[in-house]
Amino acid sequence: MNLPLLEKEVIELCLEVGEFINAESKGFDLSKIEQKGSFSNLVSYVDKESEKKLVARLSELLPGSGFLAEEGTDLVGTNEYQWIIDPLDGTTNYLHGLPLYAISIGLQKNDRTVLGVVYDISHKECFHAIEGGPAYCNQMEIHISPITKLEESLLATGFPYYHSDKKEDYLEIIKIFLEKTHGIRRLGSAAIDLAYVASGRLDGFFEYSLRPWDVAGGAFLVQQAGGIVTDFRGGTNYLHGGELCAAGNVHPHMLQEIKGQWFK
Repeated sequence: MNLPLLEKEVIELCLEVGEFINAESKGFDLSKIEQKGSFSNLVSYVDKESEKKLVARLSELLPGSGFLAEEGTDLVGTNEYQWIIDPLDGTTNYLHGLPLYAISIGLQKNDRTVLGVVYDISHKECFHAIEGGPAYCNQMEIHISPITKLEESLLATGFPYYHSDKKEDYLEIIKIFLEKTHGIRRLGSAAIDLAYVASGRLDGFFEYSLRPWDVAGGAFLVQQAGGIVTDFRGGTNYLHGGELCAAGNVHPHMLQEIKGQWFK
C-alpha cells in the first residue's frame, strides 16, 4: 500500500467531484430534494450522484475494499480496508446556497484510520493527512490552536437531526460554553468543523447524534494535527458511538464541562 500515492489520487478525485457539485448548484432543481428521516435532514440527487462517482473511483484505486457511506453504499470488502464517505456534508447549506459544505473521506485498515480528506468545496481548501504524517491544508502543514484556556477559546457545535431525551442536557452544555468561552459557532458541516479544529481556526468541536461518515475523515485530521478526539466519556468510541469532543489544548477543559452535565 502506497499511502502517499493513494492520498494524491483521493485528493484529485475530491477536486473532480467538487467541480460536479459546484456546477450542479448553479441550476439546482428544488423539486429533486428528498426528506430523509426528519424534516431537517435533506438529501438531493447531487448527494447520490456524488457518492456514486466517489465509490466507483475508490473501488478502482483500492480493489476489494469495503464501503460505509451516507447515501446507502454499505459494502463488505474482501480485504482489510474500508472507506467511510460523506459525499456532501452540509447538504442543507448547499441547498440554500450557503457556501459551507464538503466532501469527507476516511480510509480504515482493520478499524484503524490511515487516511483522511475533507474538501471544503466552496473555498477550494483540501485538508488531508495519512498515517504517520502531519495534516495539511492544500500543501501547507497545519496544527491545532495553541490556546490552552477555555475562556480564550472559540468552539463549534451542531444541532442534531435526531433529538433524544438528552437534548436538554445538550442545551445546558451549550449555555455553559457560551458563558465560559469567546463563543460558539454552528457551521452546519461537522467535517468542516473538524478540519477547522485541525487547522487552529477553531479550538474545539463537540456534538452528539453523529454518524461515522460525518467524522471519520475530520477526526483523523485533528489527531494528525496534534489534537485529541474522544467520546463524551473521554473514550475512543467517537466514530460509532454518536458523541464526539475534538480539540487541541482545551480538550480536557471541554470534556470536564461536558461530562459534568451529560452524565449527571
